[in-house]
Amino acid sequence: MSPSTRSKRKRSEPASNGSQPKAGKRAAPAETEENDLDVHEGSEDLMQVDSTAVVPKTEWQSMIEKAIKSIVSIRFSQVAAFDTEHADTSEASGFVVDKQRGLILTNRHVACAGPFVGEAIFHDHEEVDVFPIYRDPIHDFGILKFDPKKIKYMEVEEIKLAPELAKVGLDIRVVGNDAGEKLSILAGQISRLDRNAPDYGELSYNDFNTFYLQAASSTSGGSSGSPVLEVGGCAVALQAGGHTRAATDFFFPLDRVKRCLELIQKSETVTRGSIMTQFFFRPFDECRRLGLQEDTEAMIRAANPKEIGMLVCEVVVPKGPASGLLEEGDILISVDGVIITKFVPLEEKLDNSVGKDLVLKIERGGEPMELSIKAIDLHSITPDRYIEVGGAKVNELSYQLARQFCVPLEGVYVSEPAGMFKFDNATDRGWILASVDAKPTLNLDAFIEAVKSVPDRSRIPVTYYSIADVHTVNLVIVSMERHWTGFRMAIRNDTTGLWDFTNLGDPIPPQPIVPSTATFAELDDSLGAAKELFKCMVKISFYMPVRVDGYPKSRKQGAGLIVDAERGIIVVGRNIVPFSMGDVHITFADTIIIPGKVLFLHPTHNITFLSYDPKSIADTPVKSAIASDVELVQGHKVSFVAFNHNFRPVCVETTITDITSVMIPQNSTPRFRAINFDALTLDTPLAQQCSSGILADANGRVQGLWLSFLGERNQNGGDVEYHMGASFRIVKPILQELQKTHATNFLPALRLRGLTVELTPVQMSQARHMGVSDDWIKKVEEENPHRRQLFLVRRVEAGRETSKFLKELDLILSINGKTITRIHEVEVGLEWPESVEVVLLRGKVEMTVRVPTEYLDGEGTSRVVIWAGAIFQEPHRAVLHQSNTLPSRVYVSGRSKGSPSFMYGLGQTQWVTHINNTPTPDLEAFLAAVSELEDNVYVRVKTISFDNVPCVLSIKNNLHYFPTCELHRSSEGTLCGWSYNLIERKQA
Repeated sequence: MSPSTRSKRKRSEPASNGSQPKAGKRAAPAETEENDLDVHEGSEDLMQVDSTAVVPKTEWQSMIEKAIKSIVSIRFSQVAAFDTEHADTSEASGFVVDKQRGLILTNRHVACAGPFVGEAIFHDHEEVDVFPIYRDPIHDFGILKFDPKKIKYMEVEEIKLAPELAKVGLDIRVVGNDAGEKLSILAGQISRLDRNAPDYGELSYNDFNTFYLQAASSTSGGSSGSPVLEVGGCAVALQAGGHTRAATDFFFPLDRVKRCLELIQKSETVTRGSIMTQFFFRPFDECRRLGLQEDTEAMIRAANPKEIGMLVCEVVVPKGPASGLLEEGDILISVDGVIITKFVPLEEKLDNSVGKDLVLKIERGGEPMELSIKAIDLHSITPDRYIEVGGAKVNELSYQLARQFCVPLEGVYVSEPAGMFKFDNATDRGWILASVDAKPTLNLDAFIEAVKSVPDRSRIPVTYYSIADVHTVNLVIVSMERHWTGFRMAIRNDTTGLWDFTNLGDPIPPQPIVPSTATFAELDDSLGAAKELFKCMVKISFYMPVRVDGYPKSRKQGAGLIVDAERGIIVVGRNIVPFSMGDVHITFADTIIIPGKVLFLHPTHNITFLSYDPKSIADTPVKSAIASDVELVQGHKVSFVAFNHNFRPVCVETTITDITSVMIPQNSTPRFRAINFDALTLDTPLAQQCSSGILADANGRVQGLWLSFLGERNQNGGDVEYHMGASFRIVKPILQELQKTHATNFLPALRLRGLTVELTPVQMSQARHMGVSDDWIKKVEEENPHRRQLFLVRRVEAGRETSKFLKELDLILSINGKTITRIHEVEVGLEWPESVEVVLLRGKVEMTVRVPTEYLDGEGTSRVVIWAGAIFQEPHRAVLHQSNTLPSRVYVSGRSKGSPSFMYGLGQTQWVTHINNTPTPDLEAFLAAVSELEDNVYVRVKTISFDNVPCVLSIKNNLHYFPTCELHRSSEGTLCGWSYNLIERKQA
């Protein structure tokens, strides 16, 4: 990691909007009154300096009291990934440089290269909307605009820019929003004026072709954009970044900023020129080693006796204006006859010569040379548009990145690798698309035409390479996805500050599926009956456009088992297909790929039933798996048949080592967990390398499934998966019901009955101390001679009827007169009566309770509302298991970075109970309430956390970037059974 860091404050906690900071969260303390200025710890004496100081303390105080009326705290979001920056929310600083026009100077990395939404908070806590009207193509400064009429209670001041006052040894004060504080004053002295631009690392924004000022003022996150003030109140520099391992800070000089501001004030275009070359300032001793002649050095020193170095060519972008002319290591002598050894005069020459030829005199290895190079418009090679398609965002490769990696300025850069352009590689960043469906994509226009020509849902080749490794071109087959997400272009509008969207047209309808036949690869006869089982197995790929139910991934793949080839029914692990919203692709014989759909999601077991059209695979010799009537027990020999991590078939004879009831650990963000089941383990390490497969007997009859179970998130941020087996018994009753009803669609959903509880086994040694009598222990021994256990109620679903009768830690003794010693005896199923008589032990007291059973459907989440960039749904069953209360049926299951929900602190696992004092007990009421909200206004949202802590948030609605919409599952839905409804926006 680079030792340099920008001072923008990254935020994961809510912005301060009236709510109290919660324990364990980093939150700014209450702001001080206007004249109660905060001095950074350790710099208190620097305000007073010492007895020999020339400037008395009172002058600094007077200056700061005036300056703070122009300094603002900026709360902002980049709402979409663009170029080098991801979508994110942060805080920074800025200061007014033109109070009449409402212009605020801040950093480029604050004004954002991509779409920006933000507010400026003045010292008296008046808040105004701000938007960028200029961000420099390469330098770290930008200008925001606000409406001065919106500031009613304070006379706004402006700070004059005086770059000429910057001197080594100058006493300065950095005044701004340091580390999230409303106002901090950090003291220091300028120590350098000629530092090369700091390096913030690869694939990140980096300034270049400029000097930076250096000082030791110990700024930190949030101080980006702060003015660096001298005692007279003028800004001599702009705070930009700092060193992570020292108190060193980097300030951007204001020479070119002042020119830019003056042009904007005159309503003139800010011209910026470039020859697409990065220069570095090198001292004379280094230049001499590069071949600088003595006569040339003497000439330079005579022209400027204080000069200590020269500009040296560092990077020449291939295919740029200087490519083939300038070379790395060339020493710049003059431009158009003017000796240039500093960046400011070089940039002045370039900016005033756009479209013109420049004569550069250089020395290359001691040889003088004269070159003619045309300066091009720097704005023309700076991306100002991006495309949203298939869940991803792409833009043209920027000069910023081309310069970093010395590659030609061509190609389409994947700024947000997601959806159809999320490649299965170790890293998600730095990909450049070379072609789409064999059509080269040298620029964004070529990419648009390539995508337009591909029918929706078609599978096409995409070639791409890493910007860090242009020698290796990769190829991947993707499915064109234009049905879940739109295909539109966003173009930057510097007049309004918005990025205007243009719909790029409707997709070409999917091509009809042409039935085709494939054959299976021949396997060795040594596999025996297991050889034929591979004809029952298929590869399942599932893409999730919206991650509901707390699921952490957007795509998953694994093996499925054909259980009815005639009707086209497949069973697969629910970790592979966790819910119904998404695209299912089924691969037969490693050759044919057709779509599938979700038929049934088991509410407690880790299985999902899919369907497909058998006609689509014509005469492909697939087979239905034949179920064994023999129940697996410990010690049984089985054939383990599976696909490995490369989806190659593997088969091995092994033994069942254990069968026991297990509890999958909970995750802090609730998500589906299989409950109330017996897990099988195998005596082969191969099983832990395979996420899905089957267990069969010597005759090839299926006795169990091998599945991956999603568990908790570990300390490293990874998701734990457990590989275990499950008896085929859990498949049979559901399959029989689907076959009986000839179900080929998902609605009406099949419903099961049972007790809505999670149980855990208790051994008799424990049960005896819990108060179980000897009579009951004898009954357990008689009922189950192989395993003596009872079951404890570990969790009861909140809001269910069962919760009124059964309590956590109840020990179940019998149900309807049958002693319960096996977990499958309490599985939800099709044959449960409306109520059951339960004998239980509660607090060492035996009691009999009549408990109603409840319906559990196999539909899963069927409705989702998206508002303010957050995903709202009914609390799914994992939520009901982990929470003892149900404050509302409006549950936040996710949010987008850079969205209003992220910016103002609406997080996952919260319930929303009110919108602007309107109760929202369910999704219907919530949707009605948010549908009436106007754009760009604050909304009061009352929430209750997962720990039952109430909170009121104020969230500013932003319908331009984050429209309100609803997704609903229905039999008429065209999106794999889902319908999409965009809520019409209301204007304030």
